[in-house]
Amino acid sequence: MKTDLQSLQQITEKAIKILSKEMGIADTMRFLNQFSSGYGNYTEEREAMFKDLTLDDILQEMDQELNNENQQITHDVTIV
Repeated sequence: MKTDLQSLQQITEKAIKILSKEMGIADTMRFLNQFSSGYGNYTEEREAMFKDLTLDDILQEMDQELNNENQQITHDVTIV
């Protein structure tokens, strides 16, 4: 049995058409976005972002964010 190999571009286009038909365009795009490698240099960006912070500063900020989220959840709940 002889099979003609399709190019990677042809396979990708076919897969996107099938996914879009079965799942819809929005869910297809969400699915495909998980395979994106992103852009930029995360190491350089991370070093620049945190260069003036100590580990204690970062942990304190994380605690504050968690407390803010917990307070927001508490305020959003109404007991009937």
